[in-house]
Amino acid sequence: MRKSKFNESQIVTTLKQVEIGRQVKDVCLELGISDATYYVWKSKYGGMEASDVQQKRGRSQVSRRIVSDPCFSVLACFR
Repeated sequence: MRKSKFNESQIVTTLKQVEIGRQVKDVCLELGISDATYYVWKSKYGGMEASDVQQKRGRSQVSRRIVSDPCFSVLACFR
C-alpha cells in the first residue's frame, strides 16, 4: 500500500478549513489532491479533532501488537 504524503493531523486540518468556509476545489488545488480524495478523507476523518486521531493511532498500534503476538491469538489458545 502506498504511503500518503499527508498525515492524519494534516488531513483533519484540511477538513477543518472547508468547514470554516473555504471552497473544496480551492483547498484541493492548493494541496494537489482530487475532489474524490477529499471526500474519502471526509468519510474517514470527518468530525474528528487532532486529539481523536492520535487516540485512534494509539489504539491501532496496540491492537497490531496484540494480533502479532501468538500468545494473544485466539487460535493459539485452542491448540
